[in-house]
Parts: sequence; C-alpha cells; structure tokens
Amino acid sequence: MTKAVTDASFHADVISADKPVLVDFWAEWCGPCRMIAPALEELNNELDGVEIVKVNIDENPDAPGRYGVMSIPTMILFKDGKAAATMVGARPKGELKAWLTGALA
Repeated sequence: MTKAVTDASFHADVISADKPVLVDFWAEWCGPCRMIAPALEELNNELDGVEIVKVNIDENPDAPGRYGVMSIPTMILFKDGKAAATMVGARPKGELKAWLTGALA
C-alpha cells in the first residue's frame, strides 16, 4: 500500500529519503486521482528502486504549494531531495511506468 505523507512528515519521508520517491498529489474528490490509484499501487509493488507516496492536497496544502502543484493528479519524482521530473494528469499504467523508469535512469 502506498504511504500517506503529510506536510509534517514530507521532509523526512521525501526530501531525506535514501532512494527516489514519487509523490502523488491527489484529493478525495478527484476522479482522475482515484482512477490512477490502483496503477500507482501496482507500480509501488513492481518497482524496487523507488517508493511511491501520496499527499492529500486538501489536508496538506504546504507541500503542493511549495512545488507549484496547480492541478491534480500531479506526480513529482524526487531524487536526492530535489524535484527531478513531473507528470500532470491521469495516464495509463504503461505510460506511468515508462515515464517513471525513464526518469529514474
């Protein structure tokens, strides 16, 4: 299961992580966010070199504001504590996986 990250735990869970972290910025009311959630769960189990976490933007407004999240779902890959790649909008699992593995390379 993907881990829920809060504004309070963002630095420890994402910025200070010892491996790349993909952050899914989402909200309960967002249909496309719910649509890609199962694909992200599967990718979290399939890919070893990255952790996938979720930030609920309604409950945690600081992190999305800090990283310029304007629409959801927005996924930002953090490598070595810095935003390295961003994808906005729902995509099929295959496209998400290809983007993520390319960004990790």
